Amino acid sequence: MPFDDSRRLTGCNLYFDGAGAVLETVGVAIDDALLEGWRTRSALACHALGWADAPPVVRRHASGAALAFEAPIDQLFSATEVNEWAWLATLAVVLAMDVGLHAPGHPAAWDEASALHTLRASAAAERRPELPVLLQAAEAHGLTVLIDDEVFSIGEGTGVRSWPLKNLPAVDAVPWPTLHDIPVALVTGSNGKTTTVRLLAAMAHAHGWHAGHSCTDGVFVDGRAIDSGDFSGPAGAREVLRQPQVEVAVLETARGGILRRGLAVQHANVAVVTNVSDDHFGEYGIHDLDGLATVKLTVACALGADGLLVVNADDAVLVRQAAALSVPLGWFALDDAHPLLRAGREQRGSTCGVHDGRLHLFQHGVDHDLGVVAQMPLSFAGSAGYNIANIAAAALAAAALRIPADTIASVLARFGSAHADNPGRLQHWRFGALQVFVDYAHNPEGLRGLLGVATASPGHGRLGLVLGQAGNRENADIRELAAVAAGFQPQRVVLKDIDGFMRGRVAGEVAGILRDALVHNAVPVEAIVECLDELDAVRGLLAWARDADVLVLPTHGVQARQAVVELLDGLQATGWSAGTALPEN
Repeated sequence: MPFDDSRRLTGCNLYFDGAGAVLETVGVAIDDALLEGWRTRSALACHALGWADAPPVVRRHASGAALAFEAPIDQLFSATEVNEWAWLATLAVVLAMDVGLHAPGHPAAWDEASALHTLRASAAAERRPELPVLLQAAEAHGLTVLIDDEVFSIGEGTGVRSWPLKNLPAVDAVPWPTLHDIPVALVTGSNGKTTTVRLLAAMAHAHGWHAGHSCTDGVFVDGRAIDSGDFSGPAGAREVLRQPQVEVAVLETARGGILRRGLAVQHANVAVVTNVSDDHFGEYGIHDLDGLATVKLTVACALGADGLLVVNADDAVLVRQAAALSVPLGWFALDDAHPLLRAGREQRGSTCGVHDGRLHLFQHGVDHDLGVVAQMPLSFAGSAGYNIANIAAAALAAAALRIPADTIASVLARFGSAHADNPGRLQHWRFGALQVFVDYAHNPEGLRGLLGVATASPGHGRLGLVLGQAGNRENADIRELAAVAAGFQPQRVVLKDIDGFMRGRVAGEVAGILRDALVHNAVPVEAIVECLDELDAVRGLLAWARDADVLVLPTHGVQARQAVVELLDGLQATGWSAGTALPEN
């Protein structure tokens, strides 16, 4: 088919603030005649269906174009049919292409009258007139609405009420006085999202709130898991916000969820963008850092005039794009003397950065000293610059949620001292002089930061590394990951697959690309071994290790990471040392 990923957009997204549909063109050279034909036909169908006459949106990119338009929230499946018909009919007319679809299964690309008849029938069957009425009433009450394929909710957390989508209440049957929203923080970025989410949730909990958070590891309330898996998209946000005991929500908001469906919420009190780096290029028409930054900054559309967008002042791409937004900005940086932070303080804005080794939060004209950075466990004695940035971002977001500076400082002084605080992120074990690091590092920038911290100690022995990548990365991105690893001159690299992240690749395919790139970047062939199972790869590297070596274990599968942590905890408890036998599985 000459399109891909024809999908519904249920919330604020890359293209517009409301609901609608988008598809990605593939295999067709895009020109103005095709785009004008699609615009004309999509507008014609939307008008015939009685939908708002919002202008269609075209986003051209290196591999084609994204074609999007707004549509009623209760007719989004029909909107995807409209989009596909408008594109296929245009190809049939302009390029005389045989699009291969036929009525009655689909709107007829060759017969406009028949197509509009089919689309009217589809929209009428899908339409739920009570839904937009409830949406308007909720908006009038200043309340968030959460919708999925089965459940409809008004309000959030302690103020939420839910109904089956097939059995919606009348407006006057909704208990409006009992419903309310709760404070919400959105966290996005290429690296550091989960750490920032966990740290901010810990601050909220220390403040006395029942805190819910969602991230790549699951859904949690007061630190207790209520669901496991990757919940960094809209489904995770809805699950947190529908927990009736939750008083504040911290929601990891990944790129994929924004592009696939848009934001889950209409309103947030604060949004954090940690950074942008090369990752996931080629998916959904995003091919460069500017496109990725635009996606991440979509979180700003949920902020009102009293909200705060927390942005990394050390990230030039984010700085350039954020400056054009009309929302209040809070800047963080590793150096408190950064020009944007100085300007922010002069304007009584919100900033957070490091001055003379201490973290300073500036808010409403007041400078709060949050403590010595090197004494904060997450900073790894001040060597983990990327975690210092996460700390500063979380502190700014916490202050925007009106968490007192003393509470923020107390959490920073202890968070990360226990492995359970931030599982899978810069966890560290010592076995005599052998050091072992476990982290989620999943892209070149993340791996570079992790290896920099791991090899910072002078006089360490050999470097051993487990290396893998998700299958949905482009080959060039996989090779770049290998180039970063090679730059640290590892004496052993164990190549793995990532269970659950193959994304269409066959077993060993990613490992083969990594191997070729490592050899190309001067890693000796004899230093590279293949062990596709994540846990077995870790065990193999531990068996290879000697005292004073450094092992770096980027571990990604949730079950594999849990098994690796249990293995390392068990080895530590029994006094295992490098060069001795490992226990049986």
